Amino acid sequence: MSGLEHPLEHRSSGAQGLLFEQKKKEWWEWHKANPQVWDYFERFSMEAVSKGRKKISHWLIINRIRWEVNIVTTGEDFKISNDHIAFYARLWKARHPQHKDLFTTKKMIGEPIESGVKNVF
Repeated sequence: MSGLEHPLEHRSSGAQGLLFEQKKKEWWEWHKANPQVWDYFERFSMEAVSKGRKKISHWLIINRIRWEVNIVTTGEDFKISNDHIAFYARLWKARHPQHKDLFTTKKMIGEPIESGVKNVF
């Protein structure tokens, strides 16, 4: 699965909910424009799983991506906003439920309590 199918189906109420929805929408647009980030995120996360890791930081994965793109590879640089990191962990949980506990996530400001992963993605 490419990680590009996202129906933005759930809406939160209140100002904080609107802020959450706006951040989610901004992330989703950036994600669609930069699918290589999800490819790296998935690859490096699966590498950790294959090495027996039960828990790992999604920040660690993103920083490894930053390293790969900025130091190891040659090509166009791009910036990954820190605001996007939590959404990648949530997408992982949605796409890889068998490894949903790999990343610990906290409720984001404005995120619906009942959202779980299904309503966020």
